[in-house]
Amino acid sequence: TLTQALDLLLTASPAPDAPVNDYNDKDYTDPDVPEGSVFINAPQTDNTAQGRRNYSIKGWWINQILTQGRSLQEKMVLFLHTNLATQSIDVFSSNLFYVHNSLLRSSALGNYKQLVKAVTLDPQMLYYLGGAYNFAGHPDENYARELQELFCVGKGPDSHYTESDVQAAAKILTGWRINGSGSYFDPVGHDKSDKQFSAFYGNTLIKARIGADGAHEVDDLLNMIFANAETAKFLCRKLYRYFVYHTIDAAAETNVIAPLAQIMRDQNYEIKPVLRALLGSEHFFDMAYEGAMLKSPADFILGMMREFAIPLPPATSLRDRYTLRTYYFYTMLLMEQELGDPPNVAGWKAYYQEPLFDKIWISTVTAPKRGEFVDVMLYASYAVGNYMSNIDVVAYTASLSHPADPNALVAEVLALHYSVDVSDYFRAQLKSILLTGQISDAYWTSAWNDYAAAPYDAMKRSLVEQRLRSFYRSLLQAEEYQLF
Repeated sequence: TLTQALDLLLTASPAPDAPVNDYNDKDYTDPDVPEGSVFINAPQTDNTAQGRRNYSIKGWWINQILTQGRSLQEKMVLFLHTNLATQSIDVFSSNLFYVHNSLLRSSALGNYKQLVKAVTLDPQMLYYLGGAYNFAGHPDENYARELQELFCVGKGPDSHYTESDVQAAAKILTGWRINGSGSYFDPVGHDKSDKQFSAFYGNTLIKARIGADGAHEVDDLLNMIFANAETAKFLCRKLYRYFVYHTIDAAAETNVIAPLAQIMRDQNYEIKPVLRALLGSEHFFDMAYEGAMLKSPADFILGMMREFAIPLPPATSLRDRYTLRTYYFYTMLLMEQELGDPPNVAGWKAYYQEPLFDKIWISTVTAPKRGEFVDVMLYASYAVGNYMSNIDVVAYTASLSHPADPNALVAEVLALHYSVDVSDYFRAQLKSILLTGQISDAYWTSAWNDYAAAPYDAMKRSLVEQRLRSFYRSLLQAEEYQLF
């Protein structure tokens, strides 16, 4: 049932094991971390090690996406990553990158208000937006601005925070420092004046807290921001654009966003109740929103791998796994989505840039890259050691319900891989590939049954494999496959 499906999707997965040194090779050996050992909290003086560890974490992240269960957790990790964006390349600390990513994962289906506080004091964010250098007398306004503009109240039609609000928030955030993989409050560096906010925040005056108690001014600030109705609306609009559609018209604002925002406020910014209401609504299942958005590179590449059950090398083949996951990471990068390093603090434009939104994912540069990836997976494969990463079209087809029946095969494959219906003409085209242009279904049925009766016969396998590669190429190269 829908309720049972939502229960599954909204159940968080157990925390994964930390990444290990899988990056040693003939050209480099990490002097501080043995192969196969966890490198988190290892010394960070070796820049080469740092670079390789960062790539290892990105590959480890890809692995969490590929091996996840039936949960929205990894989908939400990516949502939070673009909504509370940092850049690992800018901070260049594998330890802090891992801590930050783990924070997003543990909070993916949790409480957004608590997460924003944790991110505010997170070492990677403190480095990235200058919070670690925010001193009394010389407040750094960077994080204070993004906290309001990008993380909480946004720039919606009713969001009217002021420059004085940014300045006051910056003063509140003075005094936070980094200690290893954590942070602490330094009262000496904290602004000890009262902080006055504008009418947008009800003319709130946050009184100065003295000494160690100054650390609690962050709570005062976030309580004020999250009490503003625009915060819940802003986050609900973000979720809507991520899961439903990029355009929010007046009807959607009134009938969907406003009720969701009320749920969010009533539930003190717990994410699960909002997702349950959105994904269980009639609006979400409206046919107008089926196949209404373009897949991101992560959805396209990693989704395809999950659909066709393309395995990674065994866990014992550390270097092969590192190399292969790095390949997938670079392929996503070429399609302009680099996990861990969105373009800037606003995240990827496809999630916020009017009027194109998700259409930004497809361009004269990135569209051919999608086609090239399909061809590699179907025809060339990516070889790593003794392992070949590709789509085994014969084995996959054999796993389906009626592989010998071309009509049933076309129908099942379209149902599994497409979120929209297709024309009879396209269905006929796909079937024609299986029949090699012949009229009778028997041309495919006989070929498949002959192979099934003698699966080790190279000629019989080659006959069905050639047709299936062309069949799946047409399926995966079509415009409809880019939609979800």
